[in-house]
Amino acid sequence: MANHKSAMKRNRQNVVRRERNRANRSRLKTLVRRVNEAVTGNAPEQAREALQAAVPMIAKAVNKGTIHRNTAARKVSRLSRRVNSLARNA
Repeated sequence: MANHKSAMKRNRQNVVRRERNRANRSRLKTLVRRVNEAVTGNAPEQAREALQAAVPMIAKAVNKGTIHRNTAARKVSRLSRRVNSLARNA
């Protein structure tokens, strides 16, 4: 346990940030899962809408420092590629 005043404050900040990051990451996973479900369900319109909802949330997670920018770029790229391939096959 922290003994110094600054260490105690740092510990409180870490707890708050951890909870915020967990919530953001959970929200992100849900949105990515919705895109993937729409793609596997062969629903191009739903997949496109889910992707449009997921991309801003991924960008927000980067701005908040929850995920790395390269991870976000990779996720967006892979999701877009899946949605676009679904549209081409339809």
